[in-house]
Amino acid sequence: MTAQMMIQPSSLLPNGIEIRPVNNFNLFKFTDDLQARSDELLERNKVGLLTPEESAELAGISELSRIFTLINAMVIAQP
Repeated sequence: MTAQMMIQPSSLLPNGIEIRPVNNFNLFKFTDDLQARSDELLERNKVGLLTPEESAELAGISELSRIFTLINAMVIAQP
């Protein structure tokens, strides 16, 4: 069995995101559980202990983070 290069970011949406008010804006954020998992994977990556499956998971979480950064910037830039 070959490991995926990245899990689909959309697979994280049902339980991994929430909308939180931040300075009068409703922004997309990771749930506390997904943020903790991201932090755990980042730490394991720093010391070279990620399995191929964890690497795919981290890639998906990182892509979702980039998407949220773009969407949240667009929300904040609205007049």
